[in-house]
Amino acid sequence: MEQQKEQPVEVRAGAKQLARFGICVVLLILLDQVTKRAAQSLLQDEPALSVIPGVFELQYLENRGSAFGLLQGQRVLFLVMAGCMLLVVPYIYSRIPLTKRFRYLRIIAILFLSGAVGNAIDRLLHGYVIDFFYFSLIDFPIFNVADIYVTVSTFFLIVCILFYYKDEDFAQIHLRT
Repeated sequence: MEQQKEQPVEVRAGAKQLARFGICVVLLILLDQVTKRAAQSLLQDEPALSVIPGVFELQYLENRGSAFGLLQGQRVLFLVMAGCMLLVVPYIYSRIPLTKRFRYLRIIAILFLSGAVGNAIDRLLHGYVIDFFYFSLIDFPIFNVADIYVTVSTFFLIVCILFYYKDEDFAQIHLRT
């Protein structure tokens, strides 16, 4: 009987890392979806709920656009973009070296994909995204948990590119096989 060869350590580590990636993305999407369903059941057709008077409230909104209400009614475009992210982000994630130096990029990828998919689920199910956080003090556009994921990941990606990672670091990410 032929003995199966053991997989190299790098392959096993990569598979574990991708499994962690998938689990984290699913858990973050679940958190987003649970908060949206709660907002829908508790806030829809109700007046805004003041959490901190004059500063922060919970207010139900059906957003048919992107962040800040831009590109209203472009559902197909957003779904295509989310589909692309569903392919591109895991591929890039799988190419990021498994060292501590790149942990921030891995976290950014998890957050970004979770936000993109969380809002895509709403667009598929409802034709709009459920938003409910509102900072009335500064009249900031109403947003949701998935928006937080995308915004935070984008902000930290910019910070990391400008101040943390060097060109040599990015040379270690092999996007071609």
